[in-house]
Amino acid sequence: MSDTLYLVLENGMVFQGKAFGAEVREDVLGEVVFTTGMTGYLETLTDKSYYGQIITQTFPLIGNYGVIPADFEASVSSAKAYIVKEWCQEPSNFRSEGTLDTFLKDYGVPGLYGIDTRELTKTIRESGVMNGVITKNPDSVDKDKLTSYRITDAIASVSVKESFVENPDANYKVALMDYGYKANIIRKLVDRDCEVTVFPHDTPAERVLAMKPDGIMLTNGPGDPSENQLVIDNLKALVQSGVPIFGICLGHQILALANGFKTEKLKYGHRGANQPAKDLVGGKTYITSQNHGYAVVSESIDPQIAFESYKNVNDGTCEGLTYKNAPAFSVQFHPEACGGPLDTTFLFDRFIKEMEVK
Repeated sequence: MSDTLYLVLENGMVFQGKAFGAEVREDVLGEVVFTTGMTGYLETLTDKSYYGQIITQTFPLIGNYGVIPADFEASVSSAKAYIVKEWCQEPSNFRSEGTLDTFLKDYGVPGLYGIDTRELTKTIRESGVMNGVITKNPDSVDKDKLTSYRITDAIASVSVKESFVENPDANYKVALMDYGYKANIIRKLVDRDCEVTVFPHDTPAERVLAMKPDGIMLTNGPGDPSENQLVIDNLKALVQSGVPIFGICLGHQILALANGFKTEKLKYGHRGANQPAKDLVGGKTYITSQNHGYAVVSESIDPQIAFESYKNVNDGTCEGLTYKNAPAFSVQFHPEACGGPLDTTFLFDRFIKEMEVK
């Protein structure tokens, strides 16, 4: 029988459930967020953008197609903990190589199931993202520690420490700045005949430019984008180089900061595979995969430098920018989304065209 566990939120709410996955030897503290994807739980659990967070799945049954390593976005899980309503103990899929419970044990991620995830999600939607702790004893929780928790040094914690090359000697040379990259970003570039050199987040601009890249990719990643001043300063120099730049998610936000715009923390963020983003140029609305807690402040965008290219249909926040001062563009959503939808993969083709006319 599974041990009893509790989720204690900083607003005082307590949810009782059962343990699965990695053993909880001491209280697990993190920022509680929810994601709305019906599928893609493996991509979620291996997405480094969840660093420091306790992930809640809103879809009630998770784990029904097992564990498929080929679909992982990283070789680690950066999540603090994982919360589901129910987990499937007997998955059915010809590609499956294990169960969700075993995956969580192997990757050191504690799990909690059997709580009312609908009530938890409604609480976050109404009150905003808040800290939480998974514990065996809710009466022993240090409330000061709970309320003061902050995710810090996020990019430095997940970025590679040494550069490496994927698909050498391909047609296009792409420098990928790793802020917590998803593996499918590299796959999409490799599929388009790109040699991809992955650089640590703090690599100086002169070292990146020394490889004479045809294009620069700015990846997704965790944490508050405004805390990364060294990264922002390096990016300013990359923007001035005239090399085409494509930013995704956190890369979109940091590129905006490098151009003097502002970012803000959203009430509960956008996480899931069903976020509508409207193309403000072409007029189409695309369903996109997203995972972010911050957004570029639309009012801070200097129209002499860039214009908004996409906007979130639900809340009107900025979903994309096209720059006038450099061959650069960026989107808040994930066009590489391995868990789907893949409506916006054409943006990688746009990046290739930018490199061809450089």
